[in-house]
Amino acid sequence: MVTWKRPLTLTALTVSLLVLAASVLPTLLPRLRLLSQHLLPSAAIPVAVTRQHSTSTMASTSYDHELHVALLAVQRATLLTKSVFHNHAKGTLNKSDASPVTIGDFGAQALIISALQHNFPNDEIVAEEEAKDLRGDSGKEVRETVWNLVRHTQLGDGKAEEVLGGSVKSADAMLDIIDKGDSQGGGKGRIWAIDPIDGTKGFLRGGQYAVCLALMVDGDVKVGVLGCPNLPVSDSEPLKEGIGKDASDEEGKFGVLFSAVEGQGARSRGLSKSGLQQAHEIHMKPLENVADATFCESVEAGHSSQGDAAAIASKLGITKSSVRMDSQAKYGSIARGAGDLYLRLPVRKDYVEKIWDHAAGDLIVREAGGMVTDVEGNRLNFKLGRTLKENKGVIAAPKNVHSKVIEAVKEVLGAKQ
Repeated sequence: MVTWKRPLTLTALTVSLLVLAASVLPTLLPRLRLLSQHLLPSAAIPVAVTRQHSTSTMASTSYDHELHVALLAVQRATLLTKSVFHNHAKGTLNKSDASPVTIGDFGAQALIISALQHNFPNDEIVAEEEAKDLRGDSGKEVRETVWNLVRHTQLGDGKAEEVLGGSVKSADAMLDIIDKGDSQGGGKGRIWAIDPIDGTKGFLRGGQYAVCLALMVDGDVKVGVLGCPNLPVSDSEPLKEGIGKDASDEEGKFGVLFSAVEGQGARSRGLSKSGLQQAHEIHMKPLENVADATFCESVEAGHSSQGDAAAIASKLGITKSSVRMDSQAKYGSIARGAGDLYLRLPVRKDYVEKIWDHAAGDLIVREAGGMVTDVEGNRLNFKLGRTLKENKGVIAAPKNVHSKVIEAVKEVLGAKQ
């Protein structure tokens, strides 16, 4: 006898189809939406959808454009500073704080701000220099010198110059551009920090100096670039006195460009007179025993207590002499493993650091695997205006030894109180 199976009922078939649809539709619908955007003319795409996509893109920015502009701007400004050193009398003036200012400071600041204004016209800028000393009859001679430098300094790459917006239009426009760096800073919005020549005395003596640029967003440093014309291109050259003395205008001996983007690591590349050179990642050198460290500090005793630094080194068992260098070149040097520690110790209670002296270097060291804090172990706070008024001193070191260095710093400084 043949036994027939009971036929599938309509109700059971309906349930099966619904289950199948539930499993397929979640993946099918997004594909149908994407297909419709390609098939329909752009005018047929709802405006609301387009705006939502644009907002999402802005929120997830990788800062690629900001980094590209910053690298080119610093590289072009560095060309100007090299030209000043090799071909011009240094033309120093005296600011109210008695530190020398050169025509290179004004020219480099003008070029960098011009590039930022062209690409990011709504961003604020905190910069060290102001143009008052270049205005009027008393500033005419220096003004004309700076203007001639600014208008004739270009990268040998048309596409790069197009990105930067070309040259400054006039001497008067140049003065106004220099004064665009008058933002008071703070913890809200996009703010660039510029030091056109960090380590002016090093620049004047043919030593280390840096062209520095950093972008802060809501007080956090997101992009940092340092142009160090007198450091060797090679990351493997050890840190020692007189490093970079063979720097010249020849390609390959033209210095180094350090950069970092938050969360994306740190890199270095050779400086060039044209477009950007190939970059490669840099890292802090592994340091198992802090006694083996090479540490660097400021040349000027007025910037950092060299006596305290020697006492701290002794407490840590470090027997090597310190390497004294001007500028944020110290940050770049330890970030790429040429050195290990950077100590900047307060010389007096009322001394306040400026944000443009540390923003770029702080990010580059941290992205290279290091830690940067003040002498109490607190992160540097860039949200309080043009200065780091809540921080005293700077300690930069590999993460695994940073706490030991801070402990020694506190013991030495605490014994003085």
